[in-house]
Parts: sequence; C-alpha cells; structure tokens
Amino acid sequence: MSALPITTGYATLLALLLLVLSMRVVDGRRRFGVNLGDGDNAAMTRRIRAHANFVEYVPLLLILLALLEAAQLPAWLLHAFGTTLLGSRLLHGYALAFTEHWMPGRFIGTLLSFILLAVMALCGLYTALIGT
Repeated sequence: MSALPITTGYATLLALLLLVLSMRVVDGRRRFGVNLGDGDNAAMTRRIRAHANFVEYVPLLLILLALLEAAQLPAWLLHAFGTTLLGSRLLHGYALAFTEHWMPGRFIGTLLSFILLAVMALCGLYTALIGT
C-alpha cells in the first residue's frame, strides 16, 4: 500500500497526461518535419508550450500535494486539490496542444493552476507554522 495513496493516484493520472502531451510533440515533429525547436510553425509551438507548461507547474504542485497529504490534511481537501490540478492541466493542455483557437480552455486552465498554487502554498505555510 502506498504511503501517499491520494498523491500517487493523481501523479499517475498526470503522468498519463504528460505522455499524451509528449506524444503530441513527437507527432508534430513527424508531421511538420521539425527536428529541433518549433520550425517557425505555430502549431508546433503550441504543442511544445503545452508540454513545457505542464512540466513547469505540475511537479511543484504534486510535491505540495504530497507534503499536504503527509501533514494529514483531510482527504476531501486533497482530492479537491488533485481534481483541480488534473482538470486545470487537461483544459490547458487540450486548448494548446489539440486546438488552434480555444482560448477559454487555456485561460481557465491557467487561472485554476494559479489559484491552486496560491491555495496549496498557503495551506503548506499554515501547516509549517501552526501544524495540522
């Protein structure tokens, strides 16, 4: 049994999403004939940025989730954080890597990620200073 089952579950789902975004970049490289960089291709740039943005935000958010789970925050709150993280990254990734003009998804995904980062950071600060 995992010591952090909630974080493990969300990390697993997010790993699968990262795989999808990675394959989207690989497919773009093949399809557009781009070996390195974006080849000045807007669709390739979007795919690369969807993948890179995921890698820029998700690791720290998963670390925070694991630390909050280790601090024994309520399971319902951890699931709220994990679901929001997964949903925000799905929205953002889909908007950038699979569409050309679906900006509401990108905006909502980004906004949810920023809010989640702030709320989880505050919870982490609270648990560090006060305890659970």
